[in-house]
Amino acid sequence: MSDTIKTIRGTIGGEPIIYGESVQGLPLEVWLPEKERETHTLIMAGQHGDEAEGPVLLSYALRLIDLADLTCAVIVTANPDGLRYGTRANANGVDLNRNWSTKNWSPEMVIYPQDSENPDDLTLSPGTEPASEPETQALLNLLEDIKPRLVISIHSALGCIDDPHSTPTAKWLSQETGLPLVENIGYPTPGSFGSWAQENGVELITWELPRASLHEIKAKYAPALIGLLTGKA
Repeated sequence: MSDTIKTIRGTIGGEPIIYGESVQGLPLEVWLPEKERETHTLIMAGQHGDEAEGPVLLSYALRLIDLADLTCAVIVTANPDGLRYGTRANANGVDLNRNWSTKNWSPEMVIYPQDSENPDDLTLSPGTEPASEPETQALLNLLEDIKPRLVISIHSALGCIDDPHSTPTAKWLSQETGLPLVENIGYPTPGSFGSWAQENGVELITWELPRASLHEIKAKYAPALIGLLTGKA
């Protein structure tokens, strides 16, 4: 972390734009750069509410920078209901990362195996139809509005940088974080945001944080994230 950083703000600050509401009425918020700057990149976290590492890291990095230096659109959590209750799905039990309007969307339930110490599987719905959920609909509308060329979506805990095109930004992020660059995560993801991005010509990098404490994640990955947020990547 830069020696010039002396304090960490207790709140993100600035005035986020409300781009929609969650199932339970929580605001869906996006921070935007100053008006005279074009927004080419969206950085988002928290599609899965049980992956708190991403929102914590993104909030931390935002609170370390002067928001006047922000060059990206930022969504700290795309699933605030899930984050509030610690559930992977939204309040309707829908996996928001399987609810996108894609050619490969499937009505089949989504099965997630838990860790080796937990023999139970987690079963989630992909929604009654593509984009059935207010969180998905609102994010679709936002993407249409700001038209980012690149989206960086932060997840956990596979510990890699996933980019099927191995773009320069992904290579830089892999080098800065020490996480391996991969072309896919090794299993099908019907109805995912990644599938939607590929079908709609939006470059998507999925930043999968590793299993680690929140303290370790903030200390190790905030510098790279700050570089992305301020256009220095």
